[in-house]
Amino acid sequence: MAETPMLPPNLGPGGDGNAAAAPPPPGTDMTGICFRDQLWLNTYPLDRNLVFDYFALSPFYDYTCNNEQLRMRSIHPLDISHLSKMAGIEFMVSDVTEPHLFVIRKQKRDGPEKVTPMLTYYVLDGSIYQAPQLCNVFAARVGRALYHISKAFTTAASKLEKVGYVDPENEGASVETKAAKENINFKEVKRVDHILASLQRKLPPAPQPPPFPEGYTPQSTTEGEQGPETELADPRLLPVDPILDQGPAKRMKFT
Repeated sequence: MAETPMLPPNLGPGGDGNAAAAPPPPGTDMTGICFRDQLWLNTYPLDRNLVFDYFALSPFYDYTCNNEQLRMRSIHPLDISHLSKMAGIEFMVSDVTEPHLFVIRKQKRDGPEKVTPMLTYYVLDGSIYQAPQLCNVFAARVGRALYHISKAFTTAASKLEKVGYVDPENEGASVETKAAKENINFKEVKRVDHILASLQRKLPPAPQPPPFPEGYTPQSTTEGEQGPETELADPRLLPVDPILDQGPAKRMKFT
């Protein structure tokens, strides 16, 4: 392992080695901060051998851990043959994807085969973060779901307002807000069409129209060629009453 100046002044060679002078242990919840030392990244390569030295510079590092004791004895801080014989807090690199991602787990060792995970940290492209705990993730997801459900109920309640009702508090709303409220909701249109179709199936069929009188020949027009607007606009195509119109007029001869 390359030698880098990682030890704090009070714990390095020449210091008194007093544990009380070491930085205090980091807090439990430090998810709101991240650490990045660009000068270190420009000087040393970030790989599985030096990532722990880089992690020791961050405020997430606990100087009372077993790894720090190995560093003071010039032993690699991740040497499992020595860590398994010690008890207390230790850090282990659990997953490595060089040079982008390194996962570091903080755990408490009670024996060679008995460890209790405590916290997880990850180094992503040189930036160190603390991974949130599972309970905090669930609380955040549930809170977000409740927010969207409450917003959905508020939107649904606003759709049930009576037609023509004006809220005095929103009289001064902008024109853009009114235009947004007037947008067509296709889901509501489909729902209304479904209701109308179900009512139409329940109603009896319409009666047949009365037959034309004898001698009347209806005009044959192709459906769809002329719309209702064209027929009304043309004075020659007036609606024909089958009762009054008994066919073409007959000339009367006077003797």
